[in-house]
Amino acid sequence: MAEPNQGNRPLSPFMFGQYYRPQLTSMTSIFTRITGNALIVAGLMTVWWFVALATGPEAYARANGFITSWFGDLVMFLSVGALWYHTLAGIRHLIWDQGYMLDVKSSETYGQAMIIASVLLTIFTAVAV
Repeated sequence: MAEPNQGNRPLSPFMFGQYYRPQLTSMTSIFTRITGNALIVAGLMTVWWFVALATGPEAYARANGFITSWFGDLVMFLSVGALWYHTLAGIRHLIWDQGYMLDVKSSETYGQAMIIASVLLTIFTAVAV
């Protein structure tokens, strides 16, 4: 059996930085998945707070103490950012589903706008609330 010609090709095209240069569209897609999972955690924290509220004063004090601590505030602030980012990414996918903005330039432009808008909307929401 003949040996396949390996040449100088890399064995894995998925080695970031060495063989593969990540594009903005791939990074925004990966970050959309990360923010979706982060929203699950934030949702569970919110459900925990509501269940503790219904359970009694001791459970509520524990849950409320955690959520209103500096760490809880940080998690909730980042959750607002994840919510805005994930929403804007969903809108982008709805636009793509209609067959618009599928070229690289438009997709990258919307990706940049999505990042900037999610940061601005997160700050606006935090100030307003």
